[in-house]
Amino acid sequence: MLREVIHCRGHENVRATHRSTLEFTKEDYLTSRGDCILCIEADRGLNELSEEFKRALREGRKLIVRIKVNNFVDEVVAYGDPNLILDHEYSMVIRKSTHIDARTLAVRANKAARDIDRRIVELLKNPEVTAEIGLIILD
Repeated sequence: MLREVIHCRGHENVRATHRSTLEFTKEDYLTSRGDCILCIEADRGLNELSEEFKRALREGRKLIVRIKVNNFVDEVVAYGDPNLILDHEYSMVIRKSTHIDARTLAVRANKAARDIDRRIVELLKNPEVTAEIGLIILD
């Protein structure tokens, strides 16, 4: 099993209503237009994931994205792809589609922002609340 952990925090503009993407960002602000963003001030970007982890994603392996806020946990299942770039400095985007750009972490996800447990989304509307995002590739 390969595992990476990202920590981020909420923001009053968290809406998480996007139909096809879910994003974590290192940015320290969020406008109301950022409806795919679940949390900000992430402590890592795509370019900071280990080379071993990136290699596994480029092999098309299955990725579990475990979102934990307080006692609530939600999981997203997505997949890597040989065409992933994985070098963006501040954004990580999980997509239901197969579209790939520099910000894409994984594709063919079973959930987008609007599908995340609404209790988690409500908590992340508070800038004092933090989230732990576990990125897990199973053997």
